[in-house]
Amino acid sequence: MTESMAHRGPDGAGIKLFDGTLPAGLGHRRLAIIDPSPAGAQPMSYADRWWMTYNGELYNFRKLRHELELRGERFDTECDTEVLLRMFVVNGPSMLERLNGIFAFAIWDDRDKRLFLARDRLGVKPLYYTRGAGWLAFASELKALLPLIGQPELEPTALADFLTFLWVPDPKTAFRKILKLPPGHFAWADQDGLKVTQWWDLRFEPEERSEPDWRDEVRAAVDAAVRRQMVSDVPLGSFLSGGVDSSAIVAAMKSENERVSTWSIGFGKDDLEHEIVPDDLRYAREVGSLFGTDYHERVLEPNVLDLLPKAVWHLEEPIADPAAISTYLICREARRDMPVMLSGMGGDEIFAGYPRHLAWRIASVLSTLPNALFRGLEHAVTPIARPGRPGRLRGPRRNLWKFMRAAGMEPLDRYLSFSSYYSGPELQELLLPELTNAAYDPLAVHRSYLSSDRGGDELSRLLYLDAKTFLPCLNLSYTDKMGMAASVEVRVPLLDDDLVALAATIPSDLKLRRWQRKYIFKRSQEGILPRKIIWRRKAGFGAPLRSWLVQDLAPLMDDLLSERTLRNRGFVDPAVVARMRAENDTGAADNSLRLYALLSLELWCQTFLDRSWSFEAGKGATSMPTTAVA
Repeated sequence: MTESMAHRGPDGAGIKLFDGTLPAGLGHRRLAIIDPSPAGAQPMSYADRWWMTYNGELYNFRKLRHELELRGERFDTECDTEVLLRMFVVNGPSMLERLNGIFAFAIWDDRDKRLFLARDRLGVKPLYYTRGAGWLAFASELKALLPLIGQPELEPTALADFLTFLWVPDPKTAFRKILKLPPGHFAWADQDGLKVTQWWDLRFEPEERSEPDWRDEVRAAVDAAVRRQMVSDVPLGSFLSGGVDSSAIVAAMKSENERVSTWSIGFGKDDLEHEIVPDDLRYAREVGSLFGTDYHERVLEPNVLDLLPKAVWHLEEPIADPAAISTYLICREARRDMPVMLSGMGGDEIFAGYPRHLAWRIASVLSTLPNALFRGLEHAVTPIARPGRPGRLRGPRRNLWKFMRAAGMEPLDRYLSFSSYYSGPELQELLLPELTNAAYDPLAVHRSYLSSDRGGDELSRLLYLDAKTFLPCLNLSYTDKMGMAASVEVRVPLLDDDLVALAATIPSDLKLRRWQRKYIFKRSQEGILPRKIIWRRKAGFGAPLRSWLVQDLAPLMDDLLSERTLRNRGFVDPAVVARMRAENDTGAADNSLRLYALLSLELWCQTFLDRSWSFEAGKGATSMPTTAVA
């Protein structure tokens, strides 16, 4: 199991087995960051009773260590693992509320024969588990568990989930018999079974303060978060896209260090020709120059035919966001010098920075118009609401097309439409009749989050939904998997626990101010970053998918989305897929992500479902083909 995850920890490995009435074992792969000496090796023990294996970083461990020392505790290492273990011994599960960090860990009590599992608040670090008659197994990656469940099978409702969202929401995974421990949860396992408990949840409690006070407080909180997350005994750098999020992190790093190392990637002119976002590199260069960073830039011409199968292998679940490939590429570049990188991910989720947040606001305003006027506007824009051919207007046309697909819905239902890729009828049409389940609604869990009383107003409900679904199940998932594929730990300062708690107290009208997204965060960076960096149009971190589909991936599409392949797989109607491809080619619709999802799904099936799995000496979890793969 540990060998299958060697890329997550190339600096060391450890295994500890426990005999007795309830046998157990812990394994670990080490990416040495804090106290890289042998003293920090895992599994780590205390009093030869409690044993721990831990994935992550505890940013406030020095403060917690000092508090424990005042109580008489003494330590043998300089690492956060020992502090985390001792916190558990002294305080039990309640210690989770004191932690500021990213983590998934297990602690075995060899006296009481009990296992404790826990995952961080927002789900930066993954934790999977599977159970059988009288046994439990867990791991940071699915591959370590596959040989334990026999022939892998697709979880029955995961197909509809994946096609709807491009990812599978927790606690389920795409695999039948394997689950995720949700973010903000812990679990006890003993001879009586497994009990999962939620220990943290996001709650909005807006406070009234002046805008200048909020601006200053956000600025200070961002600086403090970056400073905390720079704790490392090995080299540490930052991604730099030229957007406000990554630029704010670099600015905060510069206030702490004389020299900051940054990495930026871009794509060639031919790749960007079909895209709807501009090239960001000129902004990254400007920020790098402003702060005098040790600037690294790569203009990539990736071999996507080789990279896509590699990404599918490391993602483990079907995730159809091409940004995963970009993440792997930039982590691979940075790994030559830096095993730890800071990322600007998370700012959009906690400060309302996505286009769909603005679209919800627009929909809310339109819903107040007289019905006749509203219908007249819809009629006027419908003819131009088509993505069309590549060009300067493709982005606005595409956004208008997606907005109009949700015409007539209530604002919250529109938001769910903006966050998904098929309506219920469209999904029923795509799936083959034997796989359709009219009683199953992939959006039901999303609606339950929207109806949950977590304080705040309607925008807060949307942000809560994003924090429970889109953030951990898509963005943080592919960031962790792709970073670890290159043996890089990616940290996310804008999701620092203290900063998230602060953001939950900021009134919504300071997050989405009229038509300006992420307003108070941007205001907090005035005087630090150039205005054109702060207030520029959001580009987003992605990949030139549309170019790949018409160029590099075209032969693969012809093969894996052919009528023969689709009929052999037996999931979707080949005629519907052929129609989507034709619409995409003519510009009648932008089905790029839908087609990429179907392409990724078939590759995932060939990689994981069409094979039997076993543990081979020296190779970890490996798969052996049982059928010919096209």
